[in-house]
Amino acid sequence: MERTLVLLKPDAVQRRLMGRIISRIEEKGLKVVAMKMMRITRELAERHYAEHREKPFFGTLVEFITSGPIVALVVEGPRAIEVMRTMMGKTNPLEAAPGTIRGDYGLSITMNLIHGSDSQKTAAREIPIFFAPEEILDYDITDQRWFGG
Repeated sequence: MERTLVLLKPDAVQRRLMGRIISRIEEKGLKVVAMKMMRITRELAERHYAEHREKPFFGTLVEFITSGPIVALVVEGPRAIEVMRTMMGKTNPLEAAPGTIRGDYGLSITMNLIHGSDSQKTAAREIPIFFAPEEILDYDITDQRWFGG
């Protein structure tokens, strides 16, 4: 099983889309193994977006992600990273396919509702930023056999 970090950004919270997005994740067959609502501090945001520090949009990323509450999740399933990236759609919602989260609900490159790890290496770096090991739960779901688990 593969795990990935998913963040429902401040626009998802403010627009009351959290439930719809989490439902889509669960309906796809992925399992939420950790979840919490929180405010990201500037320090945490800078750590999370460290690879973008030298890029011109770094400040905008940090300002936006710290502008309101977010929901952080760890999602698990076969090829969870690839599945989530496909479900999210392209970063720019104007280019994201209809049926994807960003294609259906996204407003701009900044206000694109959701973050998901882009690789196993990134997920391994990002998950511990938001969750202690004891906050990630291991449990069985009754329909797991239908989803390849």
